[in-house]
Amino acid sequence: MDITIHQTLLPHTDPDASLAFYRNILGFDVHNDVGYNGMHWITVGPADQPGPSIVLYPPEATPGLTDDERRTITEMMAKGTYASINLASKDLDSTFERLRAGGAEVVQEPTEQPYGLRDCAFRDPAGNLIRIQQLR
Repeated sequence: MDITIHQTLLPHTDPDASLAFYRNILGFDVHNDVGYNGMHWITVGPADQPGPSIVLYPPEATPGLTDDERRTITEMMAKGTYASINLASKDLDSTFERLRAGGAEVVQEPTEQPYGLRDCAFRDPAGNLIRIQQLR
């Protein structure tokens, strides 16, 4: 099969804060920035990787959700339990320090995990968990 990972979606609650985090703190390029009906979608990705990207989307745009489901999603996002993504870096310590200095919310400092990975974790402005692994 010829299947690749093209995009992953993460919800956002504030397009300006999300743009500042992913562009200014993580250093990602903005591939697309679209507004429609008062909502905002932003596609970002690493500058040296034109392929896979992250689409930051307004969760209220998800079709078929009830008002109760939207409230539950909003509550889970606020607690940081709704969505996450795993990224990787060749230099985890420098990446960690750059993100911390940029004001990213630290969840976990670089740590050797019992399952064989060394990683750290942050939250983006919407509460999404961003784990960054050390490439070995």
